[in-house]
Amino acid sequence: MDTSTPAVVLKFDPNVMHHGGLGAIRTLGRAGIAVYGVHEHSWAPAAHSRYLRDRWVWPPGVTGTGQRLAALRELAARIGRRAVLVPTDDAAAIFLAEHGDRLREMFAFPSPPPELPRLVAEKHSLTELCRRLDIACPETWLPGSPEELTTFAARVGFPLVAKAIGQWRAPGGLKGTRIVRTPAELDRIAAAAAAAPVELIWQEFVPGGEGSDWFFHGYCDANSRCRPAFTGLKRRSYPAHAGLTSFGVAMPNGRLREAAVALLAKLEYQGIVDLDFRYDAREDQYELLDFNPRLGAQFRLFRDTAGVDVVLAQYLDLTGQRVEEHEQVSGRAFVTENYDPIAALAYWRRGELDLRSWVGSLRTVEETAWFARDDLRPFGLMCLRMGWRAMTRRRTSSGGRTRAEGDDDG
Repeated sequence: MDTSTPAVVLKFDPNVMHHGGLGAIRTLGRAGIAVYGVHEHSWAPAAHSRYLRDRWVWPPGVTGTGQRLAALRELAARIGRRAVLVPTDDAAAIFLAEHGDRLREMFAFPSPPPELPRLVAEKHSLTELCRRLDIACPETWLPGSPEELTTFAARVGFPLVAKAIGQWRAPGGLKGTRIVRTPAELDRIAAAAAAAPVELIWQEFVPGGEGSDWFFHGYCDANSRCRPAFTGLKRRSYPAHAGLTSFGVAMPNGRLREAAVALLAKLEYQGIVDLDFRYDAREDQYELLDFNPRLGAQFRLFRDTAGVDVVLAQYLDLTGQRVEEHEQVSGRAFVTENYDPIAALAYWRRGELDLRSWVGSLRTVEETAWFARDDLRPFGLMCLRMGWRAMTRRRTSSGGRTRAEGDDDG
């Protein structure tokens, strides 16, 4: 493996607790590649990984297209040679697809159709795309008025699922996916979105259960050939049944893999991708819940028998090296240490998990989001930040006016 080309791990979202970027830094750094990290804060845990050659902190107020292009050109001058660019959030992937042509002399990154990352990342346009391509997805509604929302809720019934149309634009309190179980909760969330203002879409809740939540991770080259392609089972999430993966297992699913690879080829997709599915036993089909046109935070759960994950696959491909096809390693388990205990508590309250089962699942873990014996500082900083979040939230709930750090942490 030729590791002479440096790499840049890029993010725009001000989420210091994002562990996907840290995973990319470790994957590349352990391979002997010079890694440069782009961070929102000098004390972000990932910014202190031992595998960083250097770190770049966004200057204050850099939000416009021209400002971001200028900042990335400055970073390229600092590196001094062309580097592979790895976006880790939707905003960065969309930016590179729409404005990246002006950076290609300095950076190497995939070239999907310019409009595609925004099309699939926005929840409403993704639903319209699924309808055109006859891809199974939950019934979705974009209400034009409170009355229309009430009518939709009455027709499909509770619980409902609420999502911001553009997750990367939503404020912290409205990011992610929310399960809405009562009319009162629906009114509260709709009012908060209107005040933000954030546009929400509403979906029917696809009933699931043990073994129903799946994800697909892959890398597509310039010919939209997906290699490698991985499938896994989401055992626990935070929030429960609706959020990021807190505990997952790499598991082969040929039917799902074949369908995902065919979809990506049809879209002429290029780059790393993270897809979320739920199996609907009523229709015997996998329904597409989310299409993330970038690195998934739990990507290090997956690797093939040659030790290649999606980040290494992108690096090899963009530096002109061959990406061989190998089987995925199955049975590997991944845990997000700062969120899984909270998630497990929610599953326990629902009667879906007991202490013995939770502890037993942790004994199978081979990959952790934060802890690494060869790279301890990010884990220590994560623990400090989680402690600060817990303390400030307690102060806020006791009547204080301190704003919890978690508002920006996702």
